[in-house]
Amino acid sequence: MAKIRVEVAYALPEKQKIVAFDVEEGCTVLEAVRLSNIDAFFPDLDLSAPKVGIFGKAVRKPEEQVLKAGERVEIYRELKVDPKQARANRAAKTDK
Repeated sequence: MAKIRVEVAYALPEKQKIVAFDVEEGCTVLEAVRLSNIDAFFPDLDLSAPKVGIFGKAVRKPEEQVLKAGERVEIYRELKVDPKQARANRAAKTDK
């Protein structure tokens, strides 16, 4: 079976990492995340059921979504503050 080149990315505010590697055609998003060994760079990263996307578009079923050559899988962090609340907080600060 042929190999394709993919990337897996994860970022914290102070540290980012993109791992590029080859996988077998037919590799799923979840398989690529686990094969990337990106958790070696981020020991607190839980890869049991990560929230992921491809080039910024969320993937609902990473265990089923098959990757294409050149795609970058992004692992998303949990939000600390709801984006709507963050905007409201910023607006409240500027009103004063």
